[in-house]
Amino acid sequence: MVEQDLTPNWRCHCGRMLLLVLFFLASVFSSSTSEIIFEERFEDGWGSRWVKSDWKRSEGKAGSFKHTAGKWAGDPDDKGLQTNTDARHFAISAKIPEFSNKNRTLVLQYSIKFEQDIECGGGYIKLLSGYVNQKKFSGDTPYSFMFGPDICGSQTKKLHVIYSYQGQNYPIKKDLQCETDKMTHFYTFILRPDASYSVLIDNRERESGSLYTDWDMLPPRKIKDVNAKKPVDWDQPEYIADPNDVKPEGYDSISIEIADPKAKKPDSWDDDEDGEWKPPKIPNPAYKGPWKPKKIKNPNYKGKWRTPWIDNPEFEDDPDLYVLKPVKYVAIEVWQVKAGSVFDNILICDDPAYAKQVVEEIWVKNREAEKEAFEEAEKIRRAKEEEEAQKAREEGERRRRERGHDRHHRDKERHRERYRKHHHDFNDYHDEL
Repeated sequence: MVEQDLTPNWRCHCGRMLLLVLFFLASVFSSSTSEIIFEERFEDGWGSRWVKSDWKRSEGKAGSFKHTAGKWAGDPDDKGLQTNTDARHFAISAKIPEFSNKNRTLVLQYSIKFEQDIECGGGYIKLLSGYVNQKKFSGDTPYSFMFGPDICGSQTKKLHVIYSYQGQNYPIKKDLQCETDKMTHFYTFILRPDASYSVLIDNRERESGSLYTDWDMLPPRKIKDVNAKKPVDWDQPEYIADPNDVKPEGYDSISIEIADPKAKKPDSWDDDEDGEWKPPKIPNPAYKGPWKPKKIKNPNYKGKWRTPWIDNPEFEDDPDLYVLKPVKYVAIEVWQVKAGSVFDNILICDDPAYAKQVVEEIWVKNREAEKEAFEEAEKIRRAKEEEEAQKAREEGERRRRERGHDRHHRDKERHRERYRKHHHDFNDYHDEL
């Protein structure tokens, strides 16, 4: 019996086991280092975490909030915070564990559903730093970051991404558009330690870039050299005549037109009377026009001259550009002409994978049910509108009939009055006679 050497297989097996162990430990370590800073699903006890501001209350312009899933929902038990008074200011905030995003990723995510025809109003949320008197929280309270939709009429459908840097607010320079239908949508902002960012709507990336390029917080790294001048020998054509191209022999003897080989002298043609018949001319297919040498790429072509970029002497890097002031509060502060927006599923963490998972568990799971609920609500709304319109038509018809009856009655009275007057005048005339 030949003894089998199992050493190579044993080593391979041990190697695979070691890789699995390392992968497991890496996964555990990664999950243990990620942090959910704040997550609000507006379940039981939410009222103890949120403080409604008294801002605008004395003026009668403070709106109220309602704890509800809204008129249509994929899950009626999944409630949020809904603006509940038209033409009002809404301000509410929650204190959260203080955190800094220095040296780690920041994820801010929430969902919003615009059930109403909002006409004009916001649906964004804010992160606040420093001490805030929550009962006096207002639109004038400084914030570190603002994110979310702002809709006004048919023109403004903006997605705000406003970053506070050294006491000044800087909006993103890109034109980001928000969703405008009446369904729930998740908005996600991810900011990384390299100052790169991503904006997602319903887990789909809509925009990405860098704080350095998409905001004006710092002067640009590069600027155009305004003192640069185009070299005098720059204007070289992109294509030139091929110096090695030679005109074919006999090219110039090719006539432009030739006699039509298909033409035939008419039977009625009389050479004595009509002269010698000659076939009509047609373009010569062999004639290619005046000879020109073919074009080739100019080896000296440098491209279109452009003003060169140089380092901006005014640029001074800030390695902590991405770092917000330590955040202590999350808040909703909006003005709405028509109320009815449902805020929900607010999440602040440092793990984009977890944020993605939340969207999948809530939005992906419930969107079809919500769509069905919305369509059913729309069917009921249209039926009610039609019923009210029918009642209005019937009421209008009734009033027209009454006006017609009254007009007929008035006409009869006028006729009777004219008759009485005429009869009275006739009797007076008869008496005089």
